Amino acid sequence: MKQGLLLLAHGARNPAWAQPFRTLAEQVSGQRPDVVVSLGFLELMTPTIADALASLHAQGVTRIEVLPMFLGGAGHVQRDVLPVIEAAGARLGCTIHVHAAIGEQPAMMAAMSQLCLHLLAPPEAA
Repeated sequence: MKQGLLLLAHGARNPAWAQPFRTLAEQVSGQRPDVVVSLGFLELMTPTIADALASLHAQGVTRIEVLPMFLGGAGHVQRDVLPVIEAAGARLGCTIHVHAAIGEQPAMMAAMSQLCLHLLAPPEAA
């Protein structure tokens, strides 16, 4: 079973906005060359969610892990993302697992908490 990872970001009008996500995709791909890593966008940028999923499938991926790059998952993820992913999964005939939004992941919460505490450190300790 060939595995894929779709990092799913919102999208923006400014192309520079996507650079941190592109860097992350490259880093993950470099550390896991056995996994096909892709980046897709909800709106305003390409590839779209459906196109990114189709591209992964065309590369022989049969199991796709989707990580929404949102701080919370109750809005866009539930309302806009899940229906597109469900339709694509049915059309492509592959297994797609949507994870909780990155901001809701315990490891990310811990990292953000540590960053906040670091920023609050006295100037001489920073």
